[in-house]
Amino acid sequence: MCNLYNVTTSQEAIRQWTRALRDIVGNLEPSIDIYPNQPAPVVRNAADGSRELARLRWGMPTPAERVRGNADSGTTNIRNPQYAHWLPYLGVENRCVVPVTSFAEPSPTPGDKDPETGVQKNFWFALNEERPLFFFAGLWTTWHGVRKVKEGPGDHELYGFLTTRPNALIAPIHEKAMPVILTTHEQTELWLTAPWPEARKLQQPAPDDALVIVEKPATQIKFPAEPPAQGSLF
Repeated sequence: MCNLYNVTTSQEAIRQWTRALRDIVGNLEPSIDIYPNQPAPVVRNAADGSRELARLRWGMPTPAERVRGNADSGTTNIRNPQYAHWLPYLGVENRCVVPVTSFAEPSPTPGDKDPETGVQKNFWFALNEERPLFFFAGLWTTWHGVRKVKEGPGDHELYGFLTTRPNALIAPIHEKAMPVILTTHEQTELWLTAPWPEARKLQQPAPDDALVIVEKPATQIKFPAEPPAQGSLF
């Protein structure tokens, strides 16, 4: 499942694409890596009917029977929206789109470490080498509970996004799922406005040629390469 993605774009680009009339996200960093249980930008249908760019926390409420321990760190990816737990969130009032320019899936090879990060290697996917903006098809909700034990209970606004079976590019790396991606204005409008029987048709794999594998974003380079040695002066 996708548990890491990058957003390298501007707030204006997100607003223009989605026709968001209100922006409460604050200052969006030029390039950010998003991990589970962290805040990130989404465009949602707000309670007053406005389309709004906001920061929500990644991870929808987990089904009670699957919560382990005293905190619910959230469910990032939603594979089966017809599962009873997800049914209350399928209306347009709980739909959102999640801006993204590239996303990662870990290498399936055990011990395949990235020498620049020191952790398991990720494969990164984007629409092309220029990494233009696209979106994940998401759901969002308000929630009261404990995300981290040290934080205690609190009020949260949460989001997650749908997954589907992988296409031919992703299947060798992650054989079970890929995010549901929206690559046109028409698709994002459909997801944000259509009745569920119509919107659910978007939950399908991206065409096999829709994505390419790209280098990891610069934000992922934790240990920069050593500068070339300078020649001695005599």
